[in-house]
Amino acid sequence: MKKTHSNQVTNLSRRKFIIGSAAAASGGLALGFHFPFGIGTAAAQSTAIGDTEVNAWVVVKPDDTCVIRIARSEMGQGTLTGLAQLVAEELECDWKKVTTESVAPGRNLARKRIWGDMSTGGSRGIRTSQDYVRRGGAAARIMLMQAAADEWKVPAGEFSVANGVITHAASGRSTTYGKVAAAAAKLTAPDPKSIKLKDPKDWKIAGKPMKRLDTADKLNGAKIYAIDIRLPGMLHAAIKDCPVFGGKLASFDDSKIKGRTGVRGAVRVSESAVAVVADSWWRAKTALEALPIVWDEGPNASVSSATIAAHLKGGLTSSDAFADTNYGDALKTIAGAAKKVEAVYSLPFVSHATMEPMNCTAKVSADSAEAWVASQNVEASLAALSTASGLALEKCEVHRHDLGGGFGRRGGTQDYVHQAVAIAKQFPGVPVKLIWSREEDMRHGIYRPITQCKLTAGLDAQGNVTGLHARISGQSILAYLAPQRMENGVDRIAFQGWTAEEFGYMAIPNLLIDHAVRNTHVPVGFWRGVNTNQNALYMECFIDEIAHAAKQDPLDFRRSLMTKNPKHLAVLNAVAERAGWGTPLPKGI
Repeated sequence: MKKTHSNQVTNLSRRKFIIGSAAAASGGLALGFHFPFGIGTAAAQSTAIGDTEVNAWVVVKPDDTCVIRIARSEMGQGTLTGLAQLVAEELECDWKKVTTESVAPGRNLARKRIWGDMSTGGSRGIRTSQDYVRRGGAAARIMLMQAAADEWKVPAGEFSVANGVITHAASGRSTTYGKVAAAAAKLTAPDPKSIKLKDPKDWKIAGKPMKRLDTADKLNGAKIYAIDIRLPGMLHAAIKDCPVFGGKLASFDDSKIKGRTGVRGAVRVSESAVAVVADSWWRAKTALEALPIVWDEGPNASVSSATIAAHLKGGLTSSDAFADTNYGDALKTIAGAAKKVEAVYSLPFVSHATMEPMNCTAKVSADSAEAWVASQNVEASLAALSTASGLALEKCEVHRHDLGGGFGRRGGTQDYVHQAVAIAKQFPGVPVKLIWSREEDMRHGIYRPITQCKLTAGLDAQGNVTGLHARISGQSILAYLAPQRMENGVDRIAFQGWTAEEFGYMAIPNLLIDHAVRNTHVPVGFWRGVNTNQNALYMECFIDEIAHAAKQDPLDFRRSLMTKNPKHLAVLNAVAERAGWGTPLPKGI
């Protein structure tokens, strides 16, 4: 999906921001933005004493340390270091003197979204921001060199720079970024579109195996994740939601836990959840376990794995499926084929099971609200904080921490933020840290969709595939998370892994791939590789079964299907060579 960058800053209402953040959380971006590199009054006030913000991306300290601001989330995948490398490459600073600083969403909004999209998912953190962050680094370099040129009254074109040292070869003079930063910050930033970026073949930092900037703190225990937050006077909350999705909290008897050491009470969080608040999380959790709770589980209490399986099975032969790929006449070809191969596969709901369970610390007062949270979309977290607290966006701020696992779970729903704020509102002015137990985290995830898949292929007398039909029956992620992205009831991302760009078996003359939407009461969402996970497994297992039926080597069989796709064939051949395909295996294997 291509993004268009508006030349005008969007005027945001609270409603538009919240809608836009939800869309961004689900993989799109509904808000226009541009990337000015000047500092402005807000910028001048945002840096530490003695530090100088050259532009939104680069702050220079007097000792020549370059602080690179990062708008995306780090959850173990290296985005923080990768983005810093891209900025540093164009900045021409000393990598040994690079540190990073996280951008808060309220700060971004106050500066008219100068840092752009803050969501991190779909492997887009670097891909969709690499151009403008590089331009941010390059703009800062140009301004720093111009400041030196102005000071020495010589053309900027006579300067060179390396590792943060600006040199004028003709006179033998040199200076450093730290010495000219204050002057550079007063200059007008260059038009980012006019900047010529480096050719990647000339990169010295970007794309190179540099030491990760976030490794040391993780190894020595200094890293503070959201779950580690400690604030003065902080209380702790443990929560239970109805064990059946769609059910409600009927009642609870808090008299049974009154008088317990450190317990501040049990509170209703929503129509389906209750929490206990105490001076430690363990005391809150043990009191919650002792709390008598009555649930109204509702009609979904009768749903079981068997009934869901039957629901999906009906979709394998239904007539309400939407075809994403359809050329030739696969059904007719298969019906008249010399040989037919058929298989049905299924994969269950799967939890994200992040190492760090869902948690959020919230503090709500009459005129302000704050949250400390691990989030893949801090703008969505800010929107959730504003909505749940009832306060305007400009009165809210979210402090982002590195994630102890994300995989899509900490993106769009922000359910744990809503819960934490609902609890904190009942203890005004006091920070309350909500932590889900591991059991709660497993029971109330936003799961990978459950699906079944029926694949049917027709072969001619020589074992060639003449037609193939793949029918998916299962839940739609978009129907739950972002129905506005559905196309007349169709969820196109259900076909991930089988699109024309991804699916290498294009030498099948008659091909039909379709999807019958079969939703359940269980919430589903983006899970790691999303739908490619199950679709690739279904197709590759089935290709093996076809090869077996055709009495052909599975590698050679795939090669015969890739005649129209040399790129996929080259990858397959490279993997086969590295794996030593065809060589005898050791005894017993």
